[in-house]
Amino acid sequence: MTELAPFTIPSVSAEAMREWAGFLRDPNPIHLDPDFVRAKGLGDRVINQGPANLAYIINMLLAAFPGGRITALESRFIDNAYAGDRLTAGGRVVEADATRAVCEVWLTADGTRPIIQGTATVTL
Repeated sequence: MTELAPFTIPSVSAEAMREWAGFLRDPNPIHLDPDFVRAKGLGDRVINQGPANLAYIINMLLAAFPGGRITALESRFIDNAYAGDRLTAGGRVVEADATRAVCEVWLTADGTRPIIQGTATVTL
């Protein structure tokens, strides 16, 4: 199995979450207000949007397969990513031929905590 080069976000930005909230039209206060997050018992930091987390995996795949096209992506959201987390998207090729690659993909926080796990097919 071939490991794909990781894509890393050194520190998830609470300010970027505000921007994502705007263009996703997602005003959920868990992305904007740490007091709300605390009141809900979800921790002390705002929570990154799921589509942003998935985008990190997509960026990793597109960098690994320049000119490729992601034709399938199945993911399971396991945990939240919080402001300040160091996120790493990674993957490995589990099946390939001349026209496509099937990959296991994941996103982890701080190198250990799984955020997303899934599979992706990239047409070459």
